[in-house]
Amino acid sequence: MISLAPLLAAALVAAPLLSLVASASLGGSDALAALAASVLPDALRQTVLLLLGVAVFAGSMGTVTAWLVTAFRYPGSRALAWLLPLPMAVPTYVTALVYVELLDAAGPVRSGLRQAFGRGVADVWFPEIRSLPGCVLLLSFVLYPYIFVAVRASFLAREPSILAAARTLGCRPWTLFRRIALPLARPALAAGTALALLEALNDIGASEYLGVRTLTVSAYTAWLERGDFTGAAQIACAALALVALLLLAEAALRDRSGYSGSAAATGLTEPAELTGWRGAAAGVACGLPVLVGFVVPALFLVREVIRRELIANAGPDFTRHLATTILLAAAATVLVVLWAIPIALAARRGRGRITRLLGFVAGLGYAVPGTVLVLGLLGPLIGVDRLLGGVVTAVSGRETGLLLMGSGGALVVGYAIRFLRIGIGGLSAQLAQTPSEIESVARTLGARPLALARRIQLPLLRPALGAAALLVFVDCLKELPATLLLRPLNVETLATLVYGASSRGLFEEGALAALLIVVAGLGPVTWLTVSSRPRTAPARRPAPRAALQAALREPSSATLKSASV
Repeated sequence: MISLAPLLAAALVAAPLLSLVASASLGGSDALAALAASVLPDALRQTVLLLLGVAVFAGSMGTVTAWLVTAFRYPGSRALAWLLPLPMAVPTYVTALVYVELLDAAGPVRSGLRQAFGRGVADVWFPEIRSLPGCVLLLSFVLYPYIFVAVRASFLAREPSILAAARTLGCRPWTLFRRIALPLARPALAAGTALALLEALNDIGASEYLGVRTLTVSAYTAWLERGDFTGAAQIACAALALVALLLLAEAALRDRSGYSGSAAATGLTEPAELTGWRGAAAGVACGLPVLVGFVVPALFLVREVIRRELIANAGPDFTRHLATTILLAAAATVLVVLWAIPIALAARRGRGRITRLLGFVAGLGYAVPGTVLVLGLLGPLIGVDRLLGGVVTAVSGRETGLLLMGSGGALVVGYAIRFLRIGIGGLSAQLAQTPSEIESVARTLGARPLALARRIQLPLLRPALGAAALLVFVDCLKELPATLLLRPLNVETLATLVYGASSRGLFEEGALAALLIVVAGLGPVTWLTVSSRPRTAPARRPAPRAALQAALREPSSATLKSASV
């Protein structure tokens, strides 16, 4: 029997995607041919080049730094292991705006070079930040933590005996990394790189500001600037096809792995000591991404907030926009958590092929760029608004207008569909760590599914619920494409305040909003860093019948803890 929760979630995620394809087909072959001859070739070329560049630079940066802080010890290596994920807290559009302010023709860096060395060095030889290479580098410095966290966790989870045997046979560090550690970490590298590339494809703020016309940027401008919704839908379908290729490539690389580490592995053997110039070089290699990706943007924002006295000058309008941001993000977080619980529990009960397929479809919203998702979501949302308006008019005789689109409800729904995968993944991972004997014994004691969920599974899910809620809340704060396209008139969030200030050429005025987003993002980054640390847990044993009986009678924290160990 298929549970209703994953079926409903899969239908709600699939509806905008099917609507997008239907909208794209309305233009006919002539419109598609005209689009293919004008916009699509350049947009597709720039998108592919951007993704390839991010894959190479972010992949190399994340993998090498993960190996350096895991396999070696040198001055500052322990601190760098905590600092390297920090750029993940900075949205891509904030990083792009900061470095344009610093490195543009009128910025302080080039102005200083112009005074010191003349116009030749500052204007002729200095690389242009608003370019495809500049976009690749900036996105790589922000997105490499996705790869760093995944690959480092893989390095830490490997059987120590494999690497120890290789060292005993005379394998040097570089050969050990290239021939043993890196092939074993290939699934994690594929997963982290896929996440980084999906984030790069989702971005519109940084790409648009740096002059890179990706597929998502082209779809956004085709709709808002030219009013061509059908053309925007056709461009979005091309981006959707690229997402499908990325997911298939990641799945193929992950499934080809012939070895997975033992769950009881404690990680690498004792790290090798690096001294002298080797230790200094390793410190510089790991410190540079932190400096470029986090320290410089954070210090720039703090400097602008202090210099312009933005906190003291923040009036009631800013407070209202901040409250709106928190309210929308909190509403979407509650919806995601309440939605993810029955889906994760249903996946725990039924592990058939259909259940797995429904769970995969329900999580597609996180893989689809926000611009693409919103373009497909408009049709279903307008249809729901018309249906609700017709019902209210028939009952009360009054015209209601747009209920979802005019109240922010559409934005909450868009957030929920976009980030549902985070909630499902976090709760499913927590349930996977819970011994199945707990539920089996509880069922033999007569516990029905509702009582089992309420007294056993939900209390065990409390840590995962908090972590998933934190991740979803901060992602909602940072989300820019969906917010720009779905927000009601005169509604601003922290992300749109930053984007609006930069559009007016006054990015410094949005520094306080950007700084608040960065500070909020530090919480999930810290949690990811802590959760990726190696743990040595004692072997689990089947839960005693007496402990489960007590938990079913009175779900106290003590009895649940004893039943889960």
